[in-house]
Amino acid sequence: MTYIGIDVSKATLDVAVHEGPLTQVANDATGIATLVAQLGPAAPTLIVLEATGVYHHSVTSALVAAQLPVAVVNPRQVRDFARSTGQLAKTERLDAQLLARFAADVHPTPRPVPDEATHELVALVDRRRQLIDMLTAERNRLAIARRSVKPSVTRHITFLEKAIASAEDDLDRWVQQSPVWRAQEDLLVSVPGIGPQTARLLIAKLPELGQLPGRQIAALVGVAPLARESGRWRGARYCAGGRAQVRAMLYMATLAAVRFNPVIRACYQRLLAAHKPKKLALIACLRRLITIVNAMVKTQQRWQAPTPTTA
Repeated sequence: MTYIGIDVSKATLDVAVHEGPLTQVANDATGIATLVAQLGPAAPTLIVLEATGVYHHSVTSALVAAQLPVAVVNPRQVRDFARSTGQLAKTERLDAQLLARFAADVHPTPRPVPDEATHELVALVDRRRQLIDMLTAERNRLAIARRSVKPSVTRHITFLEKAIASAEDDLDRWVQQSPVWRAQEDLLVSVPGIGPQTARLLIAKLPELGQLPGRQIAALVGVAPLARESGRWRGARYCAGGRAQVRAMLYMATLAAVRFNPVIRACYQRLLAAHKPKKLALIACLRRLITIVNAMVKTQQRWQAPTPTTA
């Protein structure tokens, strides 16, 4: 069995075979084509890369197109693995060898890689978020700006508001051109508390929705309670990890759901009646919301309000 690690940087790809040689190619079309030609006949057991922003997309797509087994892993997992082995130094060559060892020892599961259209959707979702972050910052500056700079800040706010409207129009067109995305968005927005922007974020950033059990999807978002126990000691459970952007958007959706979604509102009120802290109750409701949405996507059934019972 052959395990391969690829350390991705903007300019180069360092390729290491577990207990084997190490090579380097350019991170461009020619270098990626050379790499695929070299790895194809070797039929590796598993290839592991770290998620490095946009720089790993091209090589990952090319390897998947060549039907090679690829796993894109969280860099934090790899660094924790390195520390557990006593490796503290970090270079491109060492990282490639570490990824190959990680592949051989941990055997991460290869997951489906988004296609080009999904990458474009992710880029549009990210751009809208970036513009909103800039608009929030400028509005905060306007509140404390001196008279001499207020006109400049005001003009920039107007520009950003128009840019956000344009970005949302682009998102509308991109989603509408895909029957699959249209159907999924229609399904998601049927849930009280989830609006179009939350639905599009879930489509772009949580493609595993409907494909994993409820507990796994909650862990992927980062709202699954983790135990802290040792001997007789029982610590309070906590949430950690997960996809921060998805979790933040779903938290805002949960704030709306506890007001307008009868199932989530009942869950929230029950937890408050049991004297649970409000933040804990909201996170529990978020977990309930994503579990419900996951089941809806899996069964392709729209939201149905619970039928009130009469005594």
